Formats: sequence, structure tokens, C-alpha cells
Amino acid sequence: MTSDNATPVTARRWRNWGGNQQAVAADVLTPGTVDEVAALVKEAASAGHRVKAVGSGHSFTAIAVADDRRLTLHRLAELVSVDGDLVTVQAGMPLYALNAALAEHGLALPSLGDIDRQTVAGAISTGTHGSARNHSTLASSVAAVTLVTGSGEVLHIDSSSELFPAARVGLGSLGVLTEVTLRCVPAFVLLAEERPLALTEVLAGLDERIAGNDHLEFFWYPYTDRAQLKLNNRVEVADRPLTRFRSWMDDDFLPNTVFEGLCRLGRRIPATVPLISAVAARGLTARAYTDRSDRVFCTARRVRFVEMEYELPRECVPEVMAALPKLIEQLPFKVQFPVEVRFTGPDDVWLSHGYGRESAYVAVHQYAGTPYEPYFRAVEALCEPLGGRPHWGKLHYRDAESLRRAYPRFDDFLAVRERLDPQRVFANAYLERVLGK
Repeated sequence: MTSDNATPVTARRWRNWGGNQQAVAADVLTPGTVDEVAALVKEAASAGHRVKAVGSGHSFTAIAVADDRRLTLHRLAELVSVDGDLVTVQAGMPLYALNAALAEHGLALPSLGDIDRQTVAGAISTGTHGSARNHSTLASSVAAVTLVTGSGEVLHIDSSSELFPAARVGLGSLGVLTEVTLRCVPAFVLLAEERPLALTEVLAGLDERIAGNDHLEFFWYPYTDRAQLKLNNRVEVADRPLTRFRSWMDDDFLPNTVFEGLCRLGRRIPATVPLISAVAARGLTARAYTDRSDRVFCTARRVRFVEMEYELPRECVPEVMAALPKLIEQLPFKVQFPVEVRFTGPDDVWLSHGYGRESAYVAVHQYAGTPYEPYFRAVEALCEPLGGRPHWGKLHYRDAESLRRAYPRFDDFLAVRERLDPQRVFANAYLERVLGK
């Protein structure tokens, strides 16, 4: 069996989907039950080993890098129960399988990101999110988790527990998630509307558009003044489906096959990148269609890239977008990917990027194999003074000292970590940097 990056899950050598993180584990653990997870963690802890649970490898940071014991959850990937709107699944279930299972029971998640290959555990633990006026991260839909702590104890944590605000976005630092209960909503249909606009026009009407639509995001094309606005709103029936050809052309061939070719051209001949971006932006066409919610939210992504994403107070978007063109022009290389901007509501999860505020997310990408660090560091330098919080699964350069200033409950989270994993069984270099030792 393989993960989404085609690395066999039992192989000692591992790399992530983006190809920028890799590791060789001393051993690979493949438990099939909660009791087996607990026994393996207890055995490792008593022998002084570290254990790192790894999902599908869709984080760009080193959060899943394991050079001691790597634990995979691919054998814990089943639907456990459906009780009204509460759905319990094993934590290794991929999101695409979860979406299919929910649809069979007439249910859905209220919001999703645009990639569905992550495991449930990985998605909630890193603060994965979509774009939704009334919803925050996927973790905000979590009603309970089952967690194996650093001593091998099995804990069931729900909203009645003082551990609940920490456990939903735990970065893998509190224990191994084995089951997750999600509060779902009745299945719904979305009307998706996509249209090209000038960036100035998008920004001028942004507040009104966010308030007037269920889900809104936009993409800005570097070296141009053009953007693509995407609006998703609930409707009663799916009466405007895309034809099979249009779906293949718009959602597979153009964004994957054609875009891959253009990225390769731009990597080989960087001077062509601004022209490619301009042609792509001018070639955008409007479209509208209806479909099941998860099919609208999630798209196939086969072009490999690396990414940084920063959450910001929503009112900071105009300042950031005004600064980005000059920032990009001053780089010693070209930027091949559009800049993605999304919006969510607040939540109360301690290490959620959206904790306590209306959020905007600005995501920057680079094609795999092209330079990116000066770009990402410059964006971070722009966002950090504005109170920005980096996405836990996407590249950033922050440490515990700077992150403490960004998260009001940071020290409360560290106290929970000390309680559940005092031996740091689940630590690795990334967690030591962002949480401290």
C-alpha cells in the first residue's frame, strides 16, 4: 500500500508530497488497532525512542519527519459510527474517503480545503482549512478525539475536557490520534461561480462580497493586474452540472497537464514567466456550475509545488496585496504560481490560525525544483509584524519565541504538552523549533 506521494507506507525511506522533506526511519510501525498503537508507543517510550505518526505527506514543513520510529495509520482508516450529525472515523482515513462516506449517509463537512488527499488526523492536526464566511479550520468541526499519549495511555477527549482546546490542533505533539468524531451538516449542493476581474476591482468590493457569499476566494497572477474570483453558494438542486468534457478540460487538463508544461518551460527559461502569467490571466473565462459540495471544494492537484501560507487579521489584506507586486519584482528569480487568498471565521482552538479573529489566508507557492526561500522569507517578513500566523503544515521560519507572541494560549498549549508527553516521545526537530524542547 502507498501514500499519495507513491512512497510505500512501510518503506523506511520517506519523502513528502512536495519532495522538499525526506527522512529514513530506524523502524516503521504499522498498528491496526488502538491497543496496538498504545503498546507500540509504550514500548518505544520505555526504550527511549521517539515515535512520529505520519499521514499522507501533504505538509511542506518537517512536521512529519521521523528519523527514529515512524508510525503510519493506513490500517486505521475505517468508518466507526454515524449518530445523527456526529460521525466517528479512524484517524488514518483520507479526506476523499471521508467525503464519500459522508455522502452515502446524507452528510457533509461544512467547509473543505482544495486538496482531499490528507488523512483526517493530519488535516486537523495542522489546521487545514477552506474558505468560508461562517466556518474556520476543519478542526473546528471536531467534537471528540481518541488520543494515545506519550505514556501509552488512551484518552477520549471531548468538549467537556480541559484538554479539548489543545487536542484539536495538536501538531502531533500531544499524542497519536486514533479516532476523530466530526460534527457534520446535511449534504448540500453548491453553485460555483468563477470570473476573471482586475485585482483592484476584487479588493474594492471585498468586504461586501465576503458578507454576501457563503465561500469566497481569489487568485492573483503575479506580473499582472488580473485575478480570478471564486464564489461558492448553497443552492437547493444541482441543476447546472458541467459536461464531462468541460470538467476534464477545466479541472484536469488545463490546471494539471498544461500548467505542468508551462511550469517546466518557466523553470528552464525564467524570462518567459511574466508572459506566461499574463497569457494565463487573460485566458481565464467565466463559468458557473452546480455539484455536491466536496466536489466543488476539492480539486485534483498533480503539479508538485512547495507552499507558504500566512493567516492574517482580515483587515490586513489590502496592505499585503499592495506590497506583493513590488516584493515579487525585487526577487532574483520569477514566481510561477498565482497567489491564493481565502477567508474564514474565528474559532476557539488554541493553536488554530483563526483563533479569536476573522481571518484571511495568503498562500504563496513555487513549482517544485525552483528557488523559493527568498520569496517565502520576504512574505513572512511582510506578514509577521501584522500579527500573522503561519500555517503549521506549510513552510515558514518562525520559532517558539516568535509564535508565543502570535498565539494568546500558546503557553496553555505547552502545559498540555508537558502533561501528555513529558518525555517528548512525539518530538522531532520541527516541533522543537516551533514549540521548544
